[in-house]
Amino acid sequence: MTSEPLPVRRLPDWLKVQMPGSPGFLDLRKKLRMAELSTVCEEAHCPNIGECWDKKSATFMILGEVCTRACRYCAVTSGKPAGLDLEEPGRLGRTVGQLGLRYCVITSVDRDDLPDGGAWVFAESIRQVHERLPTCEVEVLIPDFQGHWVDLGTVLDAGPAVLNHNIETVRRVFKAVRAKGDYDLSLELLKVSKKSHPHIPTKSGIMVGLGETRQELSQTMNDLRAAGVDLLTVGQYLRPSKGHVEMDRFYHPLEFKEIEDEGMELGFKHVASGPLVRSSYHAEDQLDAARGVLA
Repeated sequence: MTSEPLPVRRLPDWLKVQMPGSPGFLDLRKKLRMAELSTVCEEAHCPNIGECWDKKSATFMILGEVCTRACRYCAVTSGKPAGLDLEEPGRLGRTVGQLGLRYCVITSVDRDDLPDGGAWVFAESIRQVHERLPTCEVEVLIPDFQGHWVDLGTVLDAGPAVLNHNIETVRRVFKAVRAKGDYDLSLELLKVSKKSHPHIPTKSGIMVGLGETRQELSQTMNDLRAAGVDLLTVGQYLRPSKGHVEMDRFYHPLEFKEIEDEGMELGFKHVASGPLVRSSYHAEDQLDAARGVLA
């Protein structure tokens, strides 16, 4: 299917969502404020925040709020981070335990300034959550650690339920929006993870609307499968501000369904593909799907 590009400045109906306000959402928001923890759900203005929080699932951002990289699609502040909070893992573990979460995702800014890229904090955060609430599944969405696989191993050895690293876009577009990243390095990280810890499902995500062609998108999906990736998310890129890279076009929901079908045909265990899909969308369902095959 090929659809005509829609006007970029007019938000189509399928991207409009209601403001969250359920009792479960409001209760979780209040407790997170008291814990002084950052969630990507809020920082990135995720459209699915109401649905996820109501299901007791949240995504936490560790290692500060300043990123050492400046990806052109990302709203996170870039610059020189100040220090490292070694008490953060414990605080995160206590909060997850108090909230009684069923599923949590831990991600971070890039910390190229740290010798291990923040790997120890990731690993300790996983351990603290498991200690406080053994029933909570922990997914990690990690940076590339600049190709230092010892640091990747530190995270994997802590036993996350899912190892997620987003490729974000196709090879041709990659450098234009992720100047400090490397397409092949990201693929290698996913490949190394699967080879060293085959029992841990691997996951990656793609944003569409950055100027990629449908053929290039298919090639990236094939590249991810060749790297052994089990789970895939595909969602619409939305420009955070005029200072970020422009959006090429809106994809129609039917196109997202075609992408999902193609992904399943390629062998992914689960594909979450839709206009509002983000990295953590239906993450618990994706893990269940992976375990149904990998167990």
